[in-house]
Amino acid sequence: MVAVQQPSNTNDDKGGQGEDFGKSSPVGLVLLILFFVAVFFLVRSMNKHLRKLPASFDEPAETAEPAKAPKKD
Repeated sequence: MVAVQQPSNTNDDKGGQGEDFGKSSPVGLVLLILFFVAVFFLVRSMNKHLRKLPASFDEPAETAEPAKAPKKD
C-alpha cells in the first residue's frame, strides 16, 4: 500500500513572494547609475583611442618599393 500525504492548507509559504517581493532598494538604483556612468566613460575612452589609430595598417606604396641597386663603374 502507498500512503499519500495530502497538502495542508496551513502552509504560509508563498514561494518566495514575501512582503518585500518585487520592491527595489535605493542601493540598487545607485549601483545602476554607477554602472551607466562607468560605461559612459569607458565608451568615451575607447573612442579617443580608436581615433588615434591609422585608417589602415598596410604600408604606403612609397615605402613598399625595393631600394635601387647601386651603380657599378
